[in-house]
Amino acid sequence: MATSLSFISIQLQQIPCPLKQGQQTRRFSNRRLVINPIFATATGTAPPSTTVPDPKNLPIRKIPGDYGLPFIGPLMDRFDYFYNQGREEYFKSRVQKYKSTVFRANMPPGPFISTNPNVVVLLDGKSFPVLFDVSKVEKKDLFTGLFMPSTELTGGYRILSYLDPSEPSHEKLKRLMFFLIKSTRDRVIPEFHSSFTEMFDLLESELASKGKANFNEANDQAAFNFLARAWYATNPADTDLGLDGPKIVGKWVLFQLGPILSLGLPKVLEELTLHSFRLPPSLITKDYKKLYNFFYESATPLLEEAAKIGISRDEACHNLIFTTCFNSFGGMKLLFTNMLKQIGRAGTTLHAKLAEEIRSAVRSSGGNVTMKAMEEMELMKSVVYEALRMEPPVPLQYGKAKNDMIVESHEAAFEVKKGEILFGYQPFATRDPRIFDRAEEFVADRFVGDEGERLLKHVLWSNGPETESPTVHNKQCAGKDFVVLVSRLLLVEFFLRYDSFEIEVGKSPLGFAVTITSLKRASF
Repeated sequence: MATSLSFISIQLQQIPCPLKQGQQTRRFSNRRLVINPIFATATGTAPPSTTVPDPKNLPIRKIPGDYGLPFIGPLMDRFDYFYNQGREEYFKSRVQKYKSTVFRANMPPGPFISTNPNVVVLLDGKSFPVLFDVSKVEKKDLFTGLFMPSTELTGGYRILSYLDPSEPSHEKLKRLMFFLIKSTRDRVIPEFHSSFTEMFDLLESELASKGKANFNEANDQAAFNFLARAWYATNPADTDLGLDGPKIVGKWVLFQLGPILSLGLPKVLEELTLHSFRLPPSLITKDYKKLYNFFYESATPLLEEAAKIGISRDEACHNLIFTTCFNSFGGMKLLFTNMLKQIGRAGTTLHAKLAEEIRSAVRSSGGNVTMKAMEEMELMKSVVYEALRMEPPVPLQYGKAKNDMIVESHEAAFEVKKGEILFGYQPFATRDPRIFDRAEEFVADRFVGDEGERLLKHVLWSNGPETESPTVHNKQCAGKDFVVLVSRLLLVEFFLRYDSFEIEVGKSPLGFAVTITSLKRASF
């Protein structure tokens, strides 16, 4: 997800599809597998960048803003963040007030959960990347921000996501996650196809009977099934866990993220139950045990590898649960929904271009979905990157200054003292108008062409630039290429099957709720 998604680069298997030159079909099936490497690149043409060259000598400016009175200031900022303004306006209004993208403010949860809500906020594409530099910032216990959920929710262990790279366990656990992906790569493509074909069938059935279909719920089940089948060679429905996985994970995540979520409850109730006090871990113990049993019974080869690395089976199992359910399932839950929302809103012209490009590349590849064919899908690749730019799955990042340092925005330089907490809201950095033309718009072909490829260094969803790679010594998402792969596969599977679709979009506690109102099956 490690960061939001704990994955590693894998090799993409080719998926044959019976679509021959000149042949028309509505379905794609009978697929075999061939293995090829994956590369995350984009070529073609792209809209111009509005990047402004950095001046050689920026003026030193005092960081504007303040934290207000103890207790009162953080509480007022929390009310603004959740209720009076909302998250985006909370940041926008302060940028306008201070005429700076770097300022001081309080971040939730504040009283009575976090002891120090004071942060230095970074809201532009130049200052934000300091949060990735582990030579300058410490990442210990900052995965969820200014509070750390009880370790009772994770078997008594501090999970990989909360470890700084300087801690000995970080390298061991990240190596285990690398092994997880590498050792199961042969199952990824067929299980993705199988799981999401089931999802499409379900959506069509629900659409036929009710006139609309809930994408979020169907996607949740497909994503969980895919991860369990691909990584653990186990179908959840055939175990005691059954189909309960996504619901249990949803409750478990709420117990961890409740202090920084808004569920739309009455203000007083939400403040008392989520933002001021922690939910008792004992309330989720029984459900979590059910998850633990499923993973412990299904992950024998991985637990054996963990023992070789020097990690106990118990600690490894809890980390695998977190990687699979919080990082990976959570990432697919958010990213796939956001991607479908953006493409749905873009309309039928984009749908037609994607369908034509994807199917043409498949035909040219002999009717197979191959790595070569995927690399030729310039628009499809750009759409994935643009979705990741517009709405990164994990928008909040934190780091603690290791020493006194200078942080630069486009306009000024700021002195940060050792021990201060730096915070960045990533969508503002990846929608920086000094870097991206039409920064607030979803531009489907933004990353097509040489100029588009140069812009990839400003796509930061993986807790690092898209042009850099994860290692055991940094906090970049270990599965950066894997996430790009499964996102591409979703679009390929979708537009091999459908010409276009229509949606309705609502709100959900973790993002958006997408309802599908129309699916037009492939006509060519």
